[in-house]
Amino acid sequence: MGLYIDIIKKLAGFRLQVKLSCEQDIIGVLGASGAGKSMLLKCIAGLITPDEGKIILNGRTFFDSAQKINLPPKDRRTGFLFQNYALFPHMTIAENIAFSLSDLSKSAKNKRVAELMERFRLTDLADMEKRYPAQISGGQQQRVALARAMAVEPEILLLDEPFSALDDTLRIHMMKEMLAYLKEFQGCTLYITHNIEEAYRLCNRIAIINNGSLEAFGLKRDLFQTPVSFATAKITGCKNISPAIQKSSHTLEVPDWGGIQVKTKMNIESGKGFVGIRANHIKLADDSTQENCFSVWIADESEAPFRTTLFLKIGSKPCRLDDYHLQWEVSHDQRNAIRQLTQPIRIYMPPGQVFFVQN
Repeated sequence: MGLYIDIIKKLAGFRLQVKLSCEQDIIGVLGASGAGKSMLLKCIAGLITPDEGKIILNGRTFFDSAQKINLPPKDRRTGFLFQNYALFPHMTIAENIAFSLSDLSKSAKNKRVAELMERFRLTDLADMEKRYPAQISGGQQQRVALARAMAVEPEILLLDEPFSALDDTLRIHMMKEMLAYLKEFQGCTLYITHNIEEAYRLCNRIAIINNGSLEAFGLKRDLFQTPVSFATAKITGCKNISPAIQKSSHTLEVPDWGGIQVKTKMNIESGKGFVGIRANHIKLADDSTQENCFSVWIADESEAPFRTTLFLKIGSKPCRLDDYHLQWEVSHDQRNAIRQLTQPIRIYMPPGQVFFVQN
């Protein structure tokens, strides 16, 4: 039991082709804008019809082009939370939540709406059920949209960037609430986001969509630790990735990093590919004689509220602010300590954190 997708959808200049199978889980869907993420969710929900293939959930066929099966959206029991929530502005909160409950009697519908409003903490304000979407906050609107999605007791939840309209403070609060809801949900969840941190916090597995195709799918820790492709590394936020040439089974030469040779614990079986290391995995060298230690100059820096990114030039002094090879993320305390050192400083790339991909 679970979700099985094997579909093709062709549009002018674009082709979505995804094959994916998973059990009950929270799955993050990452990819660049226009990669086909939202289209995938709409195909599952029945809002877009694939050209060919199958979509099966818990043994129930939503779509099968060969068998000419295509269930209408109302019969699929999917809960869809749209990016902008898509609440009906002319309907009250209660009417929005009850929108998909047309098969219930009036008393049963009112009972279900009251239960959902209580569950999603929409009873704090007087007469909340009589208010309209424009009269409530962004966080409340999201709760209403989620309550509406859950009203049909869905077997699958489809969440399309649900936090993109919220400010940072509210986003963090709502992420915590959402995680609690998703842990209770007895079904499969597909969660689209551009925010890598959101995906890592909320999801157990990650699906990478690149130009309409499933680039990678697996446990989040595995995909971040050892990306399976160049696109996967970039989409999951790796800032340091460059062409590399195999020198031995565990050694790579990196021409664009000043021609240095780096060691990796991975077994390298291809002559050419890409080497990478995440910006937060670089260390200040304790022992400059160990492997993967290099002298670097700081070309520039960019300070965020809690971290600083240093732009490093390997092997020689930079000529310009954009003359650098690597990005290194450090805490503010680490940055203050580094200021006390004379340049060049020595950095260390742990071989266990250096990865290699063929494409």
